[in-house]
Order: sequence, then structure tokens, then C-alpha cells
Amino acid sequence: QVQLVESGGGLVQPGDSLTLSCAASGLSVGNRYMKWVRQAPGKGLEWVSTIYSDGRTTLYTNSVKGRFTISRDNAKNTLLLQMNNLKSDDTAVYYCETVDGRRGQGTQVTVSS
Repeated sequence: QVQLVESGGGLVQPGDSLTLSCAASGLSVGNRYMKWVRQAPGKGLEWVSTIYSDGRTTLYTNSVKGRFTISRDNAKNTLLLQMNNLKSDDTAVYYCETVDGRRGQGTQVTVSS
């Protein structure tokens, strides 16, 4: 049974950093295409970042380029999202997602002064 558990969110101020984690069970995040998506209040799901199976190819939506970094910790079977210089527009529930659309329960990120 596949399970994804996101964590690491919180309330932070603009300019702060957070690292989100997505702990996986029932599948290996290593060598797997995975992505982060988010949903801001009152809005639909927005793609944030993708890491390809090779682990070297990564993509980011324009609004987070240069601030967010997606990676994997294969030893912990965990997908990561390092988020720096957070902005109020980053406020959302963040989900990790597999290629077939499986997601966890999400973790709330709130950026506010």
C-alpha cells in the first residue's frame, strides 16, 4: 500500500526558509519521477517542481525558480523541497505527488508578517 506523508510546513515570515519532506512507504522515491504541487486558498492545484527518475533533471515553475530546490534522500526514502526566501504568494498546502497522481495529506505553509 502506497503512502505519502508530507511534513515540515509552518508559519514563517517573508524571507524565511523551510524544508518540506515527503516520506514514502510502499514505493521507492529513488529513481522515480515525482513532483511537488501546491494549492493556495481558494485556488486550484499548481505544479511547483519535478524531479526526474535520473535524479539530475529538475524543473520548477517560474515563480519559485532560484528559491526552491527539489531533491531526494534515498536512504530515508524521502522527497524534499528546500524553500528559501519565502513570499506571501507561497502560502499554500503543499503535496508531493507520484506520476500516477497519488498524493499525501499535504502540509500547510503560511508566509505572513
